[in-house]
Amino acid sequence: MKSLIFGTAGTPLSSAGRDSIQGIKRVHELGLGCMELEFVRGVRMGADTAKNVRKQKETQGIHLSVHAPYYLNLNSNEQKKIIASIERIYQSAYIGSLAGANNIVFHPAYYLKSPADSVYMQVIKKMELLIERLNQENIDVTLRPETTGKQSQFGTLEEVLRLSSELEGVKPCIDFAHLHARNGMNNNYNEFVEILEMVENVLGTDGLKNMHIHVSGIEYGAKGEIKHLTLNESDFNYKDMLKSFKDYNVKGTIVCESPNLEIDAKKMKEQYQLGG
Repeated sequence: MKSLIFGTAGTPLSSAGRDSIQGIKRVHELGLGCMELEFVRGVRMGADTAKNVRKQKETQGIHLSVHAPYYLNLNSNEQKKIIASIERIYQSAYIGSLAGANNIVFHPAYYLKSPADSVYMQVIKKMELLIERLNQENIDVTLRPETTGKQSQFGTLEEVLRLSSELEGVKPCIDFAHLHARNGMNNNYNEFVEILEMVENVLGTDGLKNMHIHVSGIEYGAKGEIKHLTLNESDFNYKDMLKSFKDYNVKGTIVCESPNLEIDAKKMKEQYQLGG
């Protein structure tokens, strides 16, 4: 990707309608460049609608991604829940690809008191099955396991980078607010630089040239994430984050998940254009 593009998690609040086509139009009107299709409650978009979404995104020149349903756990103790989780990611990828989305974001698993290494092995085995199916059906997407905000969730930076280095067609979705919420750290320029350098060390320079990033304000406690906030309501240091992006020439997409969506997306874009 040639630049850093800012956008919203779902249809902007100021959109004339709540559907994805109206959302894409509004993202373009706002001078933003990307939108994430929110399938978080389930994949409820049909194939015909997805094809119309693709036409609209191509007309407006907007980059699309997908957030798969929240109800996933590739480390479940119940086989039927694992099968359902794989199917939900698959459906997100299938419909997302029809809509012209390449990046498919998902929260992979919960630890469920199991050792982190054993959870990792469960997750990678299930993802291998999913990738094999996607390849067989020529569904060309990038799976983006996300860094998660709760300590009970699989999804540290190290875990998602390891998955990305060991599996073809997998890259990280780095949620910087989640990384901050997990331990109250990762919130100043030097800490953001450490994150970027870790990405580069594991994935090479390409890791910084094709990033998919989530950002919001965040409320957190001893166990991690509690809820998303606006940037003004949170202690999250987005200005230092953006400065690190500028200094390291990061490229890709930044999806704003703040409750005020486009307001904070535009705020970050403007701050970045000022020099980070």
